[in-house]
Amino acid sequence: MKTLIAFVFVVSLQTCISSTPPVNNSNPIWEPNEVLQEGLKKAYFASGCFWCVEAIYESVRGVSEVYSGYAGGFTKNPNYNQIGTGRTGHAEAVEVLYDPKVVSYSTLVQVFFGSHDPTTPNRQGPDYGSQYRSIAFYNSDQEREIIQNYIALLQEKEIFSKEIVTEIKPLDKFYYAEEYHQDYEKNNPNNPYVKQVSIPRLRKFQNLYPELLKEEH
Repeated sequence: MKTLIAFVFVVSLQTCISSTPPVNNSNPIWEPNEVLQEGLKKAYFASGCFWCVEAIYESVRGVSEVYSGYAGGFTKNPNYNQIGTGRTGHAEAVEVLYDPKVVSYSTLVQVFFGSHDPTTPNRQGPDYGSQYRSIAFYNSDQEREIIQNYIALLQEKEIFSKEIVTEIKPLDKFYYAEEYHQDYEKNNPNNPYVKQVSIPRLRKFQNLYPELLKEEH
């Protein structure tokens, strides 16, 4: 469970163990069976707990699916326990499958910066550690420029009172998280973290950007 108490406990244990990075795993932990639909594109972001981020992007019109996973580090095929040590180099991240005819990459970047605090290094809400840092990944020079230009705009307008610490990184590899992490908020509405952190974060985003949301049926 992603709770502050659990995190403090883990941190206290980390001070007593080796600083050696977790070992690489031979095989992927889990991978989706679905084939990418024609016309869809992929975008990648890390902005804290992937349970929260997945739910936010899945509420956006033009997004067909979102997967939780790990990216930005050096450990191959990491698992959740390894990620929790903060020594894999990876951050909890999401893969966003979207229809560019309905929602642009620029809008997805807007969602990214509009749904978390990009000024807190290695932290998002109650979650601490490098695995919760803010990263905007790019797959092309065009995507990189969109991210850089949007950050420049935020700074020019002084949207945030502190410096934006979001990393801008090329996507090297996205590793899917364990299956039980997928659609976690939707499947575990009574989980204490989901009730106290994930759902309020989703509702805050929805209230700020109602024009970006899917129609409710």
